[in-house]
This record gives sequence, C-alpha cells and structure tokens, in this order.
Amino acid sequence: MEFPQVNNSNVSNHLDRADIVKETAEQIMKDFGMFGVEITFSGDTCQAYDELHRQLIDQITMLIERNYDLLLSVLYQVDITEREIAKAERELPHYNNVEIIAHQVIVRDLKKVLLRRYFKAKDSSAESLFEKLD
Repeated sequence: MEFPQVNNSNVSNHLDRADIVKETAEQIMKDFGMFGVEITFSGDTCQAYDELHRQLIDQITMLIERNYDLLLSVLYQVDITEREIAKAERELPHYNNVEIIAHQVIVRDLKKVLLRRYFKAKDSSAESLFEKLD
C-alpha cells in the first residue's frame, strides 16, 4: 500500500470505495459531534461528497452566524489550518469561503482515514514479516 496523497483535485479518486466513504463520514460525524453539531450520513456512497458537503456548508454557516468560537474549536479539532484554506481558495476559485471550509473538512478527515489505514497495513505487514522469521 502506497502512502496516500490527497489534495483538493483528487478527493473523488479516494472516495470510490464504500468502506472509505463510510469511515470518512463517521470521522466527520465524530469530529463535529464532539461539539454538539450533528452531521448525518444516509449511506449513499455515490452521493456522499455532495451530501456531506451540503450539510457541512449549512452547519458552518450557522456556526459563523451564531457561535464563531465553536466553529474555530471544531476546525482546530479537525486540524484545518489557515494555510490549507488559503491554498484551497487558489485551487478552487469556483467555491465560496464556506464551501472551501466544508471541502477542507472532507479532505482532512479523508486523510485521517487513509493514514490510519496506511499505518494499520504497515503494522500488519511488519507483523507478518516477524511471524515468518519465527
């Protein structure tokens, strides 16, 4: 398994497997749920990006209007930096600021899922190698 390279232009390439889509949706729900912000996922993996993006846009808009500090806490939890947002603004000129933040949440949580899988696979490979040596 190769180290996952996720960027703003190839997100859909990584959302082609139902298990990865489901884990990404679960990660988003977990990250926002920690702060009492509900995100749901229907399970429709074909429409997952659009479904999650729309909900994130709605929730982020609400947080901007009602509780900006909470939004900052959520973005800190998800681990989205200003630099990443600025880069996404350049790469996704057709998105407004809220759409960019929502997109970055999906990208970042997808990265978390893929990195967990990558290191889990590496650990399994290393364990297999050690078992062969025994």
